[in-house]
Amino acid sequence: MIKKWTTLESRYIIQRPWLTARVDRVQLPSGVIHPEHYVLEYPDWVNVIAITRDDQFVMIRQYRHAMDQVLIELCAGVSEAGETPEQSARRELLEETGYGGGTWQEILTIGQNPSICDNITHCFLAQGVERIADQALEPTEDIEVLLMSRKQVHNMLRDNQMLQALMAAPLWRYFAEHP
Repeated sequence: MIKKWTTLESRYIIQRPWLTARVDRVQLPSGVIHPEHYVLEYPDWVNVIAITRDDQFVMIRQYRHAMDQVLIELCAGVSEAGETPEQSARRELLEETGYGGGTWQEILTIGQNPSICDNITHCFLAQGVERIADQALEPTEDIEVLLMSRKQVHNMLRDNQMLQALMAAPLWRYFAEHP
């Protein structure tokens, strides 16, 4: 039976709004002491597979500095304190794309890398959305809204053009459940 590790000591290396990292000194069930296990702390995240009334996927294109690439992605963001995951997802979709409404359901909850990251991503499917507002982007956001067909999105996944794993996973699930 696999047992939990025991945290003997924790200390923060950095605590910033978008990067919090700590190092834990842990003892494994075998008695072995691991002196430096690093953990990245993040708030929970949300992403949205948004599909319009005429079956177009609402996607976004934006620059991702860490990979130095412009990527096509799902609308996504941080789940703010005091919001439910669905409230966060609805807010992010409206702010980033101007789309809203429709019927919503959470289809997947996943972790980005549970060995070193402590947060969860809540993945939603919003069907029948429509454009109801202009984008309300933050000063650091430069986002282009794209409407893509089901075939275009599936081909993008199949051709390995969706690099964001936390977005590819719910899309693959969607296509598996909606052939």
